[in-house]
Amino acid sequence: MDKSTSEVRESRYEERIEMGRALREKVLRKAHADFQVSSKDRDPTSILEESNQGRVSELIPIRYGRMLADPFAFLRGSAALMAYDLSRTPVSGIQVQACGDCHLANFGLFATPERNLVFDLNDFDETLPAPWEWDIKRLSASVVVAGRSRGISDSACEKAVFMLAETYRMRLRKYAKMHVLDVWYSRLDDKTLIQAAPDAQAREHRKRIAAKARTSVSEFLFPKLTMEKDGRRHIVDNPPLIFHIPKQSDGKEILMRLEAEYQKSLPSHLVKLFEHYRFEDYAFKVVGVGSVGTRCYVMLYLAESDDPLLLQVKEARPSVLEAYAGKSKFEHHGQRIVIGQRLMQSASDMFLGWMTGSDGTHYYARQLRDMKYSAQLDNLDGQKLSRFAEVCGWALARAHAKGGDAAMISGYLGKSDAFVKALTKFSIAYADQTEQDYDTLHKSVKSGRVQAVLPDKT
Repeated sequence: MDKSTSEVRESRYEERIEMGRALREKVLRKAHADFQVSSKDRDPTSILEESNQGRVSELIPIRYGRMLADPFAFLRGSAALMAYDLSRTPVSGIQVQACGDCHLANFGLFATPERNLVFDLNDFDETLPAPWEWDIKRLSASVVVAGRSRGISDSACEKAVFMLAETYRMRLRKYAKMHVLDVWYSRLDDKTLIQAAPDAQAREHRKRIAAKARTSVSEFLFPKLTMEKDGRRHIVDNPPLIFHIPKQSDGKEILMRLEAEYQKSLPSHLVKLFEHYRFEDYAFKVVGVGSVGTRCYVMLYLAESDDPLLLQVKEARPSVLEAYAGKSKFEHHGQRIVIGQRLMQSASDMFLGWMTGSDGTHYYARQLRDMKYSAQLDNLDGQKLSRFAEVCGWALARAHAKGGDAAMISGYLGKSDAFVKALTKFSIAYADQTEQDYDTLHKSVKSGRVQAVLPDKT
């Protein structure tokens, strides 16, 4: 008698589980606890300096200044350094579409094209096919570094990492058993998060966050970023973070490329939507921590005087993972980022697109803000850190299930907490290393090796 469809699917699932389980013979799960660096071949400042190649030199001191805010800010700005370190750690051999810069501050709420709120990853500048371990190790290390920076004890940080890793393991196994389309349709919307809250206080807290996210739309941002002058809307200068660039620079060329190449990267129906807007103004904008020094522009478009579209056009550089995981199959780094984002997110900004500047610089575009809300990490205590880490682990599991082999990873992880314990030890060790590297940057600034503009001066 022929096997039923469900029996065949179960058989394939078990086969993938077994393939993952077999990889434990190659790399023991407890081996992921290992992390050691050799001071002979590792100079944090040199790696950071190398990552500055091609950036706007005048802005690099701002990058260092932001990184000096605390060790977590340093971690955020040093994706290249951690990529170097992760490339020297054990991997099982299973690849996913990796975020490449997976840390707590890169998770949050944003709007889907249908105007629903979802919780997901929201930064993909470094995305590339790479070992799944690299994402969860960077995320778990960020839990400890962020927690310590806010006075949370190591025991509470370890608990948060445990919650993150256990959630990732259990959710990934559930996604592995689902139909493929169901995985791609799945999302962590605000209703799901509110319902999953552990108690009434947490539910109310998540309701308030969702309500705040709904106010963070372009219409809300529009009057803050712009002003009317001579009958036209202009972006307000706030140097050195937002400023208009000289007319003779390549900014106008980027704008012209936006009108031409950007539209080619959009589906035809969205080109029609974009054509409803007319260009009004653009300005250079300094963004993030690790991105400081890269070219980024705010583009203001209007359909009517009270109907704005704010786009962020950001330089797309090679992923920090490329040196260790191989080059992208996409020659255009803007396309690499857009495709990677669409592959990992449950729903993506419909204005995502890419283009090339007149000097050959790659860019990608997205809405500047659309119901976007990032966690207020400064207000975390041990309990909130655990709960936030748990949700991040859930979101990462969904992303890896969508862009990788969930069953194989599940087979490797198994049903025990062997990997979870190893990840906890790794996270503490890497947090120690991050704090040492943070001190090294301080010394490099003090010695004059690099220059930094402290945050309160920007």
